[in-house]
Amino acid sequence: MSIKVHIHKTHRQSTDGKEVVKTAGNSVGECLKNLVETYPGMQDVLFEKNGKLRNLIEVYVNHESAYPDELKKAVKDGDEIHLTFMLAGG
Repeated sequence: MSIKVHIHKTHRQSTDGKEVVKTAGNSVGECLKNLVETYPGMQDVLFEKNGKLRNLIEVYVNHESAYPDELKKAVKDGDEIHLTFMLAGG
């Protein structure tokens, strides 16, 4: 099974500059776990210390929001996950 994960530009330094990486899993959570195993720098980018997905990360599967329960969202071979970063400030 192959799932493409699109990495937001601000986080590509954690994936050796790669915009798209391939991973595997049956859910978004499994895919992100496998992504972190390959690119350990993504751990702090994506997750809080308690393992919860950071509030500033938005997850889309095939261009549709995976919210709520993003990590439980099922994926299948050929799906694409987009990780976006909400910007805050004022």
